[in-house]
Amino acid sequence: MTRFANTLFFLLFVVLTIKAQNTPFDIQLTPMQVEGVGGMQAFAFGQHEGKWLIIGGRLDGLHRRQPFASFDIAGHNTQLIVVDPIGNQSWTASLDVLPASIKEQLSATNMEFYQEGDILYLIGGYGYSNTAGDHTTYPNLTAINIPQTIQAIQNDLSILPLIRQIKDDKMAVTGGYLHKIDDTFYLVGGQKFIGRYNPMGPNNGPGFVQEYTNAIRKFTLEDDGTTLKIIHQAEIYDKAQLHRRDYNVAPQIMPDGREGLTAFSGVFQENVDLPFLTCVNIDGDGYAVQPGFNQYYNHYHCAHIPLYSAKRQ
Repeated sequence: MTRFANTLFFLLFVVLTIKAQNTPFDIQLTPMQVEGVGGMQAFAFGQHEGKWLIIGGRLDGLHRRQPFASFDIAGHNTQLIVVDPIGNQSWTASLDVLPASIKEQLSATNMEFYQEGDILYLIGGYGYSNTAGDHTTYPNLTAINIPQTIQAIQNDLSILPLIRQIKDDKMAVTGGYLHKIDDTFYLVGGQKFIGRYNPMGPNNGPGFVQEYTNAIRKFTLEDDGTTLKIIHQAEIYDKAQLHRRDYNVAPQIMPDGREGLTAFSGVFQENVDLPFLTCVNIDGDGYAVQPGFNQYYNHYHCAHIPLYSAKRQ
């Protein structure tokens, strides 16, 4: 499953057509617009039986550069949105019925998320918190039952019983990626950002705190449908190679056939205001920079499609 990025103005269907041996596939992007669905950036989503549940993100596109206007309250997505791309329909439900801690996180931008079966797990995210009286990165893990929530929104029923949340300071991450290898979750990269964005830096005008994780945070999750429990494992820390955020981490099949991940590019390098050109391969044994690889485009996160040939490996 891949992460949507940047816009819902046009929803893209991917059609893979098997062709000649020298060109084994063809990708066609067909734009379409779903009634009632507007622009959206940096949101989370889950899927069930062809319908999508859209959570969080920004309504105003790329953030403005003035601290007083950047990531303002008006741009928060304060609804859960169900999209039926085949039936060209959409439904919404307000977050106002939820407790403050859940409502605030689910209106955040750049949450990390992963769907396992019917449950969508969401971590962190950045936005304005009325509770904190400031912009913050949320230290929460939230679980949503996707099919039941979609059904509730379509039938104007309560979504309150379908959403659970726990607090954990290690979950205070925005702009990273959440994936899973075997039974272990991998929270890769990202940062904790507290305060208003200011392009002039933390010591000019409204100050802020910015802490990259520089890490791959590993954990398992116990979830019996009622109670959530995070069991942390030893994290992998590398300030030189894992100082990355707002980028792409895609599922990967490694040369030995095992499942893994690859972190592509990312911003920004520790000692120079430039994106990374390297990528990092991650598996159950650790991580390594891929030799001989340089990426000169798409340094921020975007839609991506993993493709794998079992025959050719």
